[in-house]
Amino acid sequence: MPTLTPVLIDQLTQMLGQQRFLTDDESLAHYGRDWTRFATPAPCGVVLPESVEEVQSIVRLAREHGVALVPSGGRTGLSGGAVAANGELVIALDRMNKVLAVNHIDRSLTCQAGVITKVIQNTAETHGLIYPVDFASSGSSQIGGNIATNAGGIQVIRYGMTRDWVTGLKVVTGTGEVLDLNRGLIKNNTGLDLRHLMIGSEGILGIIVEATVKLSKPPKEPQVIVLGLPSMDAIMSVLEAFQSELQLQAYEFFSELALQKVVEHQGLQRPFGAVTPFYALLEFDRITPDIDDKIMSIVELCMTEGWVEDAVLSQSEAQRRSLWRLREDISETISRWTPYKNDIATTIEKVPTFLATVDDIVAASYPDLEVVWFGHIGDGNLHLNILKPDHVSVPDFQLRCKAVSGEIFEAIRSLGGSVSAEHGVGLLKKDFLNYSRSPEEIALMRGIKKVFDPDNIMNPGKVIDV
Repeated sequence: MPTLTPVLIDQLTQMLGQQRFLTDDESLAHYGRDWTRFATPAPCGVVLPESVEEVQSIVRLAREHGVALVPSGGRTGLSGGAVAANGELVIALDRMNKVLAVNHIDRSLTCQAGVITKVIQNTAETHGLIYPVDFASSGSSQIGGNIATNAGGIQVIRYGMTRDWVTGLKVVTGTGEVLDLNRGLIKNNTGLDLRHLMIGSEGILGIIVEATVKLSKPPKEPQVIVLGLPSMDAIMSVLEAFQSELQLQAYEFFSELALQKVVEHQGLQRPFGAVTPFYALLEFDRITPDIDDKIMSIVELCMTEGWVEDAVLSQSEAQRRSLWRLREDISETISRWTPYKNDIATTIEKVPTFLATVDDIVAASYPDLEVVWFGHIGDGNLHLNILKPDHVSVPDFQLRCKAVSGEIFEAIRSLGGSVSAEHGVGLLKKDFLNYSRSPEEIALMRGIKKVFDPDNIMNPGKVIDV
């Protein structure tokens, strides 16, 4: 695909100036990648628009000159969806970072797409409300990227995915048109809802430039309990025992190796003295004064049944936050090993079979490598991370893991699961899309992309090939 021409360089410079049209090596490397490290960034330039109108103008110029575009948010993606590796022009939304309105009556917030997720959460908090979609990268991810990947996170079991909180979107399509979708309405039964088509589309249909999200009342005195589990088999038994008595906000799972890495590299304390193969972290509201007694009775039942070996219940907000770090700091901690990530899911009912099947494949395929397990078991989502040994090159490591992924994904297909629960498809999962989607679905995706992006300039090469 064509790259920058002198004419286009002049047009972009006149529009944005040298401060917002970058071509230096440092900027290209910074803005041309996400958290993945399996592709070398090689954009032709970076533009930093500040308005919807500037995004429109950039898209129209790119279309006129046949230049591909890669939208870039907080660059925290884990599937290569924001990587510009083939001379594309990166549209970084960092400067479109304004909260435009907070509506107390509708309990909603409208903002530009480059607003950091944590800013939305903090803004909601100042108004006595919450934006409950939360994950480890909320301090650096942007809401536009969250929406483009339909981000999930740690509270899906209670609050759902990003999709469940978006009531309005403004999107610039591949032709430079602006679509104002749903406009914050709760009820709007007027044909196809294109808003939901854009959510999770990973920038292949258009660029999200503004969003309206719902807000909610905060939970009452959230508490956390961490449990030591003797086996994977215990995970679902514990979930069922607690869910039968409580409304859970989170049910997270991580392995002993994950805990070891976090404790060693983040300076945290182990939750208790016992060392167990797996751990579960549960969060719930302290809705009644006797909730601690109820929790401990459930723990005693689980211990009697052999599902739990040790437990710790948070006694303060500081301890709650400290216990959460044992789970939330895993991704950041293991990033130094360039992990090969499998973000996989099935229905909650099939989780025990799912875990056993994948564990058998992993044990046979990676006997010599460190494997870190964690995930949102309460909604059927498992993160399987294979850590790269220092002596193995990235390309060789990726080839080995990709070969094993085919076997894992075949098992997932047999269970009716997904090869990407919340990280998206991007570059890394594109070759495996057929394990979760039928040929007919993929053909329809190609047709839909052609409608919104007839010249294939929007994040080409991601999700599907056209």
